[in-house]
Amino acid sequence: MSGYLEGYGVGEEKREKTVKRMLVVLAVILIVGGGTYLFFRNYFEVRTAKSFLETLRNKDYQAAYRFWCPPVKPCPDYPMEKFLEDWGPKSVHADLSSLDVVKTRGCSTGVIVKVTFGKENEADLWVARQDKIIGFAPWPVCNPRLPAP
Repeated sequence: MSGYLEGYGVGEEKREKTVKRMLVVLAVILIVGGGTYLFFRNYFEVRTAKSFLETLRNKDYQAAYRFWCPPVKPCPDYPMEKFLEDWGPKSVHADLSSLDVVKTRGCSTGVIVKVTFGKENEADLWVARQDKIIGFAPWPVCNPRLPAP
């Protein structure tokens, strides 16, 4: 024989367990989603920079130049001759044996990729988020008050 108050609070207890489970699942989703975002937010821009550097390593300067000045967005102020002065076989960046990507900084409109070519030689590259075009970073850190290059 069951008593009058035997089932009292059972529904509330189930509801509490359900709410706790939902909060735990939500917390896990937020943590995993936030971690994924932080890990992959600059992924495509860094991959573009590494592809550019790999193209330089293979000495395919025409293909490397297209990372800077693609046919859809030509650079009249940065011709191939100037590019070769900066990145060609006789440039200060010619020795790619000690090449290393040491730091990336995500900005709102692009990513700054710091690259070293040995102890004394480094370059800050800018990879635009919108079109993945590479250039020299105009500043070493993100500055929200300055316009994008």
